Amino acid sequence: MTAPTAQPTQTEAQPLGLPPKLARGTLRVVPLGGLGEVGRNMAVLEIDGKLLVIDCGVLFPEDHQPGVDLILPDFSYIADRLDDVVAVVLTHGHEDHIGAVPFLLRLRPDIPLVGSTLTLAFVEAKLKEHRIQPYTLAVSEGQVEQLGPFECEFVAVNHSIPDALAVAVRTSAGTVLHTGDFKMDQLPLDGRITDLRAFARLGERGVDLFMVDSTNAEVPGFTTAEREITPVLDRVFATAQRRLIVASFASHVHRVQQVLDTAHKHGRKVAFVGRSMVRNMGVAADLGYLQVPKGVLVDLKQVDDLPDAKVVLMCTGSQGEPMAALSRMANHDHRVQVGPGDTVVLASSLIPGNENAVYRVINGLMRLGATVVHSGNARVHVSGHASAGELLYCYNIVKPKNAMPVHGEVRHLHANADLAVKTGVPRERVLITDCGTVVDLRDGRAKITGQVPCGYVYVDGSSVGSITDADLKDRRILGDEGFISVFAVVDSSTGKVVAGPEVHARGVAEDTSTLQSIVPRVADALAQAVAQASQGGGGVDTHQLQQVVRRVVGRWAGTSLRRRPMIIPVVVEA
Repeated sequence: MTAPTAQPTQTEAQPLGLPPKLARGTLRVVPLGGLGEVGRNMAVLEIDGKLLVIDCGVLFPEDHQPGVDLILPDFSYIADRLDDVVAVVLTHGHEDHIGAVPFLLRLRPDIPLVGSTLTLAFVEAKLKEHRIQPYTLAVSEGQVEQLGPFECEFVAVNHSIPDALAVAVRTSAGTVLHTGDFKMDQLPLDGRITDLRAFARLGERGVDLFMVDSTNAEVPGFTTAEREITPVLDRVFATAQRRLIVASFASHVHRVQQVLDTAHKHGRKVAFVGRSMVRNMGVAADLGYLQVPKGVLVDLKQVDDLPDAKVVLMCTGSQGEPMAALSRMANHDHRVQVGPGDTVVLASSLIPGNENAVYRVINGLMRLGATVVHSGNARVHVSGHASAGELLYCYNIVKPKNAMPVHGEVRHLHANADLAVKTGVPRERVLITDCGTVVDLRDGRAKITGQVPCGYVYVDGSSVGSITDADLKDRRILGDEGFISVFAVVDSSTGKVVAGPEVHARGVAEDTSTLQSIVPRVADALAQAVAQASQGGGGVDTHQLQQVVRRVVGRWAGTSLRRRPMIIPVVVEA
């Protein structure tokens, strides 16, 4: 729901055209994802003919996008200018910020990747599967790097993954501070807090555009500390009768650390389940970000030899992803067979759009007899994003000239914008934008100047970008309404139907006799169409005849069946 004080933005009030040619000395900011959605985060900064990319993530599909594996940012805006990209700066290692990097590097493999040690390690492991050897530059908080015309200073921020960074980008047109995903946990598990002193120092120097994480902007107060989860996990482990199955994001190192420590306390062994979980935790352990208690970790193959009361399975699938380990367990399609007495912990919050998928998994697990603990009935997860109270602190510390909420649905962006206004940022200098909206910064003023094409790019199996919204619409119709196919052969000289019409249906809950009632109507319509074509002196156009069949069957299905199935007519000449 839109915040009551929010006003229509330029992008909402009227359609925007293409932006003007970028004037020299002006900084252009174009978000290609992450606005109006939770995921697919990517922003492009441009000045003096050079481009800097901040993050390059994926969005996970919803129920109305059947068959889609991932959704990528639309690279078409920069596709013919990849040689001008000086670097891709990655704020942290979550999939919604790094997942699209392999697809961008397919277009130009030598684009330098800049990020923290853990972030780059996660990306490199992912790129190895795509057989891409990247150019990387590891940075840490306080470090300053000159990337073409962009001077980037990196700032430590606390998130639900170690080694997250904000980035301040200085240019001749002004300074942009991009928070990435962050929160202000004052007692983080790794002792690494958000560096508010650096935020204040940057604010004193002057921040011309503040790009702020909006995901929790609607939530009042402060985000709960990660440490508050440990006692809850301890109680769950103490009361579990048989196996414990804990699901989280494959990159949530902090949560996995808590599970390992709690398992060690209760004398249980832990096995990682899921390719990405095994890969990422192996990387984190090798780099020292994950401390594995001695003797706790075992291979999944060893689990069958252990008593159920001594087993913890750490797996993926907390968002109901259909191919993830937990979903397959719920569907009885995994080597791990969930049963009565097992306890499943979903150690994550619901990402908007995933609710139905997650509830299906919960119901499936409970149907198998498992006890399911989730954020709805226990505090087994806390958010990785700053709530409204923390955002107010940041606005007051930074005191930006212009603010641009990022990372969140429209309601989150509006809530974040209202917070900026409350702290003194003029309403006209708070920009609520959409993916593809062009923002130009010059002389301390940020303005919306246009819109570039920016659609969804779907990954479907091995195909990237081949699936369109029209294809997804067809899939939804097939799934919801079924299809009716009609085959007929027409003698072009006599106008008679010499074979058929044959009517077949799938996914339409009607018996054969009902479907046969349409056959005479199709035959009559075809004969009449052929006769009219002959009288006009033209030949038989099979495409037109197929449209005749589609209209006749469509009207019949709408009135008789109260359905709108996909209709596939095939008419050939004898």
